[in-house]
Amino acid sequence: MTHRVLVTGLSGLIGSILRPELERGYEVSALNRSVVAGIPTTQADIAYEDAIRPAFNGIDTVVHLAAKAGGRHPWSDLQTTNIVGTYNVLKLARESNCRRFIFASSGATVTGYETIEPYQSIVQGNYSNVSEDFVRIDHKHPVWSSGLYGSTKIWGEAICRNFADSSEMSVFCVRIGYVNRENKPQKDRDWATWCSQRDVVNAILACVTTKDPVKFSTFFVTSNNKWGYRDLTHAYDTVGFAPIDAAENYRESN
Repeated sequence: MTHRVLVTGLSGLIGSILRPELERGYEVSALNRSVVAGIPTTQADIAYEDAIRPAFNGIDTVVHLAAKAGGRHPWSDLQTTNIVGTYNVLKLARESNCRRFIFASSGATVTGYETIEPYQSIVQGNYSNVSEDFVRIDHKHPVWSSGLYGSTKIWGEAICRNFADSSEMSVFCVRIGYVNRENKPQKDRDWATWCSQRDVVNAILACVTTKDPVKFSTFFVTSNNKWGYRDLTHAYDTVGFAPIDAAENYRESN
């Protein structure tokens, strides 16, 4: 049987690099504000439930990438897209009997830790202040956002848990690190938080393809960075994700 995957925000950076890999084994459709060439697209804003409803017919898996990302957006936009929109996508996924939901969460859910040691020194590149056995932040640490964007992702994770508990869906909240178009670290903080394009695609594919999914899980995804402060072992334990790339490979050429 054909496995149908709906991707919200398919025209964004992560969606664009994920698309060809998904198309190798799945029937892919898009829920997007603009038409995605060559892909069946429901062209609508996720803030409007009735407008996006047709996108969910017969869908087996939803990969929810659409979001207003970063601190430059006003609260009204963050609320409309990241909160109302995420709720709408979850609600319609449940109503359509979707079996798996992958939520693109963010490392912004824990950036508050970067205001205390040793994480402050790590993101500033002051490694002489950091013990080699420093404790990495894992999924069991309390969330601590440093801004409204991260706070909306915390809310998204919480509502994902609610929908996992109230439906047959298996839900993954993937706390994605810093993915950029240049596909390499460029500033001090990147050496800790960078995630290569190849690694983020492999992490999402692992969520889509895992044969024995848990009911609900949250985990971090970055590349295998020497100074990464976010624990990656839970991602491996849950879906078998192991990063291929590493920020330090770019240290000399940066």
